[in-house]
Amino acid sequence: MSTVDSTNQLSTSGTQMPNSSSSSSSTGGTSSMGENDFLQLMMDQLSNQDPLNPDDPTQYVSELAQFSSLEEETNVATADQDNANQTASTEALALVGKQVTYTDNNGNDQTGTVSSVSFTSSGPTLTIGSDSGIALSNITGAS
Repeated sequence: MSTVDSTNQLSTSGTQMPNSSSSSSSTGGTSSMGENDFLQLMMDQLSNQDPLNPDDPTQYVSELAQFSSLEEETNVATADQDNANQTASTEALALVGKQVTYTDNNGNDQTGTVSSVSFTSSGPTLTIGSDSGIALSNITGAS
């Protein structure tokens, strides 16, 4: 368990380490730790631990395994999001020239032909007749 006291020292199970800017860095001004930051902190903790009261080495292995697992879960989630975005784009492009039934921005059911697709930060949107900005989720049928 880690704590930071009022003298800016990090204490981890008998380890005392000064809080220095070289022990970890952040990217883009965020406070999240990357793999290199985590490994640097762990090495600093190991090299600065009290020799008369050493830390349990299995704790470090456990923390490293947890960090690796979290990093892999993040990578999988990112890949899943990328796949979902790619699928939505493919579905939207496949509707160009097709007759669709959709709910317009006023909540009314409409029918029309998809004339174009726009790609926005919130995903692809369709232009159907004179209505633009129709989300894929508003499409209720296609032929």
